[in-house]
Amino acid sequence: MTKQKTSKTNAVRLLDQQKIAYKLFEYEVDEHIDGVSVATKIGHSVSHVYKTLVTTAGTGKFFVFVIPVSNELDLKKCAKVAGEKKVEMIHVNDLLNLTGYVRGGCSPIGMKKLFPTFVYEGARELDYLIVSAGKRGMQIKLAPIDLLHVTKGSFSDIVKDT
Repeated sequence: MTKQKTSKTNAVRLLDQQKIAYKLFEYEVDEHIDGVSVATKIGHSVSHVYKTLVTTAGTGKFFVFVIPVSNELDLKKCAKVAGEKKVEMIHVNDLLNLTGYVRGGCSPIGMKKLFPTFVYEGARELDYLIVSAGKRGMQIKLAPIDLLHVTKGSFSDIVKDT
């Protein structure tokens, strides 16, 4: 039996092009998997697994936010860091057309366009974080500073206070 070769996503190709070190994790996906389940499946702490959320501030204004899977986005804080009066989540039906990625497989790396990207400031303290690799069932482990470099992002206070 031959081992199936991992297909490269836009995110993986971009990291390879920029010679950024990363590690891939693949796992079985079921319909109702969430970020906490992903952390368990790949054997990493929930505090290191991040989700990618895409918002809009109106026609042609889109922003990407990368936060721990166990946290909730604070849209007021997001609007402030984005320099907007208000931002709201894009409709899930618009995600593929806008980013090139599907829900549950949206990576902050390698979207169709480079949107302003903000990463939860707590990532600054981590040795690594894990984000979607651009398809369901695949995650990328990389250094937070490398994520900022490849997305031209910044660290920001963007989650709801607990």
